[in-house]
Amino acid sequence: MAVQWLLLCHGFVTLLVVVSFLCGQWPIFEGTPIQRIHHFITSGAYDYFLRFVGYVFGSKGTNAVLAVESFCCDRPNPILQVIYLAIIGVTYYIITMSTFQYVPGYYLSGIHRYTSFLAVTVGVLLFLLTSFSDPGTVNADNVTRYLSAYPYDNIIYSEKECSTCKIPKPARSKHCSICDRCVARFDHHCGWMNNCIGERNTRYFMAFLLWHFLLCIYGTVAIGLVLAGQLKELKVIYVLTVYYGIENSFSSLAPYVVQWILGSYNTQLLLMVFLAIVSLLLGGFFGYHAKLCLTNTTTNETFKWQEYLSWQRKVNEARASAAALKTSMDGLSSERKPPESKWRTIFRRSRLEQVQVVKNNTYDQGLLHNIHEVIFPFSSRPSFSRRKPKSG
Repeated sequence: MAVQWLLLCHGFVTLLVVVSFLCGQWPIFEGTPIQRIHHFITSGAYDYFLRFVGYVFGSKGTNAVLAVESFCCDRPNPILQVIYLAIIGVTYYIITMSTFQYVPGYYLSGIHRYTSFLAVTVGVLLFLLTSFSDPGTVNADNVTRYLSAYPYDNIIYSEKECSTCKIPKPARSKHCSICDRCVARFDHHCGWMNNCIGERNTRYFMAFLLWHFLLCIYGTVAIGLVLAGQLKELKVIYVLTVYYGIENSFSSLAPYVVQWILGSYNTQLLLMVFLAIVSLLLGGFFGYHAKLCLTNTTTNETFKWQEYLSWQRKVNEARASAAALKTSMDGLSSERKPPESKWRTIFRRSRLEQVQVVKNNTYDQGLLHNIHEVIFPFSSRPSFSRRKPKSG
């Protein structure tokens, strides 16, 4: 029973952490423990760590931690790239050492020894392609073509000059302070790739996320089939029911099967849990970026739209309040009118409730067009390179 409760608590805590990390900012979780856990994971834990270092080591310790943070987060560096290669390399090595001895097995053929290596190799190639490809650097030679490809919407983008590069700033572009360059259709700077994600490499980034999500699912299912095959080949169910007199039902056999797996195949079980958790994270991240691609929006534009809609909502609420105040003043100065029905007063919506702000994304040209723009960005098309700068 202790093993069952341990596994149950482990699964609950893992699910709570994953949901809090991925969904803690959703409005539905506002004011809930999930939102507080999300805040602690993303920023609170680091703040407490800084305070602890400052208390123990003083300002010198805090400055040292901030210097490391600046090097890791504010400047291009390959640290996370090395960590990625270490994670995928060590994980695959442990799988080969602990699991390949059971392949081929009852449910898996020997071909999975080679398909797994091929799948990992493709994942690494997609990682390298995303890391070292040009995200769509805007410079003096191509800025005019980018200005033509991405017109201003005069909502969240208006004509301006990059204060660092000293060139006109095309719509949907942003100057990355880490890479120190302007990037067309800027999405975000990815530390794992040590590169910006922009117009030219969003397709590679999406392929990387999708492939690694499927790779983790493949690993989880394959290891699960290996364990199921061992369960079948060693006739564990038969031994438990015939020799130990255990009732042949799921509820009766499950605790003993789990105990057997923990005792004989704990490494494989830990690998399954690890791959399943990573697949959830990658699946959520891919789903978020897929939604952005299908609506022709970037992560950077999501924040811009949030700021714009918040500002517009405040402006409209102020106008509605002013109109309501004016109506009240006019009512006091005019002739006394018959009293309004109490029921109508109760159910009448206030002017503030009627305030609506609509997001008008002019770059969303339909599902097929949006997908085509991600797969075949403007700068990769022959017409882009042939486009001549406008004179004057």
